[in-house]
Amino acid sequence: MSAASRSVWRRAIADREGTTANLGQVRAPHLGGAGGEEVWQDKGSGSSRSSCGRKLIVVVDWALLRERLRNGERRPPSEHPLDDLTAQLTRMLGDPDPEVRDTLAYAFLATWTEHGVYDDLLTGLGDGMCAGLTVGLGETDTDSVFRRSFSALVLAECIDRDTVVRRQPADRILGWGDRLAGWYVREQDLRGFVPGKGWAHAAAHGADALGALARSPHLDVPELTVLLDVIADRVLAPGTPLLVHGEPDRIAHAVLEILLRDRVPLSILEPWVARLEMGARVKPSRGEDPYLRTGNAQAVLRALYLQLAVSPRQPEVRSDLLLCVVASLRRIHPALLTR
Repeated sequence: MSAASRSVWRRAIADREGTTANLGQVRAPHLGGAGGEEVWQDKGSGSSRSSCGRKLIVVVDWALLRERLRNGERRPPSEHPLDDLTAQLTRMLGDPDPEVRDTLAYAFLATWTEHGVYDDLLTGLGDGMCAGLTVGLGETDTDSVFRRSFSALVLAECIDRDTVVRRQPADRILGWGDRLAGWYVREQDLRGFVPGKGWAHAAAHGADALGALARSPHLDVPELTVLLDVIADRVLAPGTPLLVHGEPDRIAHAVLEILLRDRVPLSILEPWVARLEMGARVKPSRGEDPYLRTGNAQAVLRALYLQLAVSPRQPEVRSDLLLCVVASLRRIHPALLTR
C-alpha cells in the first residue's frame, strides 16, 4: 500500500503461521502421546501412530470427513474438539500438496465458516488468518506463499460471513482490511500455478479477499477509495510480474465489487482509470520488453471493460465509467481501436 493510501486507511479506522503434512500423514504436534511424542495420522487407515511407534491411537480420519463433506455434511464432527480441528487445518493451509491444502484445509474452513460454525469464534479465526499473511512474507519461490495466499482466502470467508451475520465491530473488519491490504502490496511471490504443487495465486486470492472486504457494510467511501488505490499499487508495482494465470479478471472483479457499493463517485473513478492508463502506456527502457511494464495495467483495464459490459450486476456509474474505460483503451491501442 502506498504511504498515502495507508494514511487514509488509518484515518478511516480512527473515524471508525506451512506444515509438513502430505497425503499420507498429517502432523499434529499439539496432540501428543505419552511422554509428549508427536502423533501422526495415517489418512488411509484412519488411525495414528506416535513418533516412536509404540502405540496406535485414533486422531482424525480426514478421508472420512472429506467424504462426509462431499455428501453434504456442513458441520464439524462431534467426536473431535473444534479447536483441535481448526489448529490442524490452519497449518494445513500452508501445505505444498494441493490435496491437503485445497481439498482439505481450505474446503473445511471455508464451508464451516459459511455455515456458521465459527460465528461465535470469528474474531479468533480472522485474527489467525491475518497472522498467516505474515508467514515468510518477503520470500520468493518458497512454499511459504501457500500459507499466506490461502490465509487470504479464508479471511475473505470470515469477512463475508460477518457481512451476513454482523457479529464484528467496524474496527475489527477495518483492522483485518488493513492487514490484508498491507500484505497484498508487499507480497513478493506472485507465482500462479506451481508445477507439482498447484495454485499459489496470491494476486488472485488477494483480489478475492479485497472484493469480500468491499462488500462489507463497514466500508464507506474513504475505505473503498483506498481499496482502489491498493489494487492500482499492486498492478503497477515494478516488482509485479506479468500476471498470466487469470489474475487480471479476478482483480477486475474486485473492482466491480467496489463499484457495486454505489458509493464511490465518478470524480474518484476517472482519475483511477487514468492512473492505470498511464501505467499501460509507460515507455520502456531501451531494449526492455514493453509488456513487462505495461501488460498488467492493460489486462486489468480490458478485464474491467468486460466486467462492465457483460456482468449481470452493474453499478450506477456503469454507462459513464464504461465510456471512460473505452477512451483509455483507445488511447492505449490507437492503431487497433481508433480507425
